[in-house]
Amino acid sequence: MNQSIGVVAIQGDFEKHIEAFHRAGVSQVSEVRTPEELAGIDRLVIPGGESTTVGKLMDRFGLGVAIQERAKKGMPVWGTCMGLILMAREVQGHEQYTLDLLDVSVKRNAFGAQAHSFEDNVDFEGLVEPITGVFIRAPVVTNLGPNVMVLARYDDEIVGVRQGNCMGTSFHPELTDDVRIHEIFLKL
Repeated sequence: MNQSIGVVAIQGDFEKHIEAFHRAGVSQVSEVRTPEELAGIDRLVIPGGESTTVGKLMDRFGLGVAIQERAKKGMPVWGTCMGLILMAREVQGHEQYTLDLLDVSVKRNAFGAQAHSFEDNVDFEGLVEPITGVFIRAPVVTNLGPNVMVLARYDDEIVGVRQGNCMGTSFHPELTDDVRIHEIFLKL
């Protein structure tokens, strides 16, 4: 594949996304920490991690504004877990920095604390067979704007969405050997 993928590498499980894209056949995967590094990529993943800390750092160093500008110009962006939180319009019960790339409200830690982490099958739009969803302090989408499409539900909760060139999942596909959602992102 001739696409240059970037993974925000401020904190979190960014290495696992890089490995997953390599398994999906992408040779050019870069760590992104600055607006200058963002300028050299075609698509961006915002991985899992701690949303308050990463949001503050993105804001402080200008990466958040740079991501917003590139997304508005059509660059595909995918957020997993923390990434979904940062891409949301609103975080229920928390005043925190967001990129406002997805017209959704999210609830953090919707399935409980770290000790309540789990794996289970998730049906995902466009996939015949379910994927394994790894849920670690995962958020859920609680409110959708009119242009947001639901991609996945788990236990009646919305755990995958897409709006134009932006996609978010509550769970961590990068922590499995299944690269089908990474492949879907490459086609956005």
